[in-house]
Amino acid sequence: MPYTTLIAAEDLARHYQDPNWVVIDCRHDLMNPSAGAQAYAAGHIPLAQHASLDTDLSDKSPGPNGEFRGRHPLPEPRTFVETLRRWGVNHGSQVVVYDAQGAMFAARLWWMLRWVGHEAAAVLDGGLQAWQALGLPLSTAVETRPRGNVEPHAPLMRTVDVKDVLANLQTPARTVVDARAPDRFRGENETIDPVGGHIPGAKNRFFKDNLDAAGRFKPPAQLRADFAAFIDTPQNAIMQCGSGATACHNLLALEIAGMSGAALYPGSWSEWCADPARPVARGE
Repeated sequence: MPYTTLIAAEDLARHYQDPNWVVIDCRHDLMNPSAGAQAYAAGHIPLAQHASLDTDLSDKSPGPNGEFRGRHPLPEPRTFVETLRRWGVNHGSQVVVYDAQGAMFAARLWWMLRWVGHEAAAVLDGGLQAWQALGLPLSTAVETRPRGNVEPHAPLMRTVDVKDVLANLQTPARTVVDARAPDRFRGENETIDPVGGHIPGAKNRFFKDNLDAAGRFKPPAQLRADFAAFIDTPQNAIMQCGSGATACHNLLALEIAGMSGAALYPGSWSEWCADPARPVARGE
């Protein structure tokens, strides 16, 4: 059976050298975009390759009419599949993704793999710290693999666009959930985007609340109880954050909880707040 949500460091240690396993290092720093590549060069899980949130997992070109699409817009699916092939991902590959930020960035790649229909994708629970806690080795070798043959398939994850979110303000049939820290949700201490606040009507579920004190995901029953407090039907929920990255953390948590079906708003707050005509809410 493939791993489709999480994998423990002990299980990865038994399989990371298997030829059909592909490990991707997703470490990143929103305030220092070169930090992830530097961390990878300093030491990574052996045979792992590095993914850049800014280049591999985003396409920052403007929309068809020159509009700003947010800080980390999704690439076209076929462009992303070509990136997967470059990493050596085949149709039957088990892909494992990790970072050192509580899956803050690894969850984005997990979601994107499912977005192009690749089910065998899992996040290393506890990240690089869990690997190192077992005394497992690191490598500084720059890894390459033979080109893969993965093809896009029917998406396992859904998206909505800014028009959908705007329409939901008029007829609020969907619950919008913001994964940012509570202070940024309230419009305080905004240091990344030019406007502070949140989409009117949105609920706040800080992505770090999905983790326990050890930095691992909470048990499914706990996550299910947490999300059920403000999501009645996952299929009617929209996950967003600042730029479409940590929203994927909530989507992973929902999947772990057995609450599949929520959609990602990729442009998220960074796209929303770029147009002064769109309303902004502040406070709780």
